[in-house]
Amino acid sequence: MPELPSTVTLPRRSRKRRRPLTAAETVAAVILLLVVVAATAPGLLAPRDPLAISPADAFAAPSLAHPFGTDDSGRDLFSRVVHGAGASLLIGLAATAIGTALGLVLGVAAGIGSRATDAAVSRLLEVLFALPGLLLALVIIAFTGPGPIPATLAVGLATAPGYARIFRTQIRRVRSSEMVEAARVLGRSPSFVLTRHVLPNALAPVLVLATLGVGQAVVWASSLSYLGLGSPPPAPEWGAMLEAGRTYLSVAWWMTVFPGLAIVATAASTTVLGRRLSRRGRR
Repeated sequence: MPELPSTVTLPRRSRKRRRPLTAAETVAAVILLLVVVAATAPGLLAPRDPLAISPADAFAAPSLAHPFGTDDSGRDLFSRVVHGAGASLLIGLAATAIGTALGLVLGVAAGIGSRATDAAVSRLLEVLFALPGLLLALVIIAFTGPGPIPATLAVGLATAPGYARIFRTQIRRVRSSEMVEAARVLGRSPSFVLTRHVLPNALAPVLVLATLGVGQAVVWASSLSYLGLGSPPPAPEWGAMLEAGRTYLSVAWWMTVFPGLAIVATAASTTVLGRRLSRRGRR
C-alpha cells in the first residue's frame, strides 16, 4: 500500500530568487538581535548594577557617564533598560506560548469535534472577542491578583481566542483537502490523520503569525506593569519604568522616553519581521 506524504504537496512554481531584506527589515533584525543579547547576556551591554542607587546622581540628564540619564534614585537608566529586556521579552514569549497552546486546544476541539462542540467553542470565542484583549487581561488579573506571573497568564489567555479562531479555520481547511480524504479511503486511523496530516499543515501558518503576537504581548505586558499590575518596582521592567517616570515627565523626560522607545522598537521589529515571514509563507 503506497504511503501518503505527511504534509500537503503544493504545486511547484518557478523558482524565484529570494528577496533580500529591505532597509526596514534589516533595522528590525538588528534591533531584535540587540534585544535578544540584552535579554540573554545583559552584562555584555550594561555591566552596571540596574538596582544600585546613588542619591547624589539622581535626575542626571543623559551624558557620556549615563547615556540614558538616571532616575529619581540615581540608578543608571541605560542599565535598567538593557536588563529590563529579559523580563519584557520573557513575558512576551511565555504569553504567546500560552495563548498559542490554549488556542490549539480550542481550535482542535472545534475543528475536529462534533457540530455541537464546534458551536459551543464558537460561541465561547464570540463572547471573548466581545471584550478588548487588554480589558480581558484586566478582568483575569482581577481574579488572580497582580504580579509578573499573573500578568503573563492574563496576556496569554487574552490572546488565545485569536489563535483558536485561526486554528479552527486552518484545521477545517486541511480536513477538506484531497490528501486527508485519500488517507481516510486508505483506512488510516483518525489519530494518524490528525497527527500526520491535519496538525502539521494547520500549525505552520499559525506559528508564523505568532511572531507578530510576541510584539503585541510585550506591549500588553508593559501596559499591565504601567498600571501597577505586573512586575513591582524597583524591578527593571519597561512598563514599570514608564510608570515610575510619568511623575517626573516635566523634569526628567528621559525616565519615560527611553523605556518607551524600547517597547516601541521591540514591538515594531517583531511586526516587520513577522510580516516578512507571513509573505514568504503565502508564496
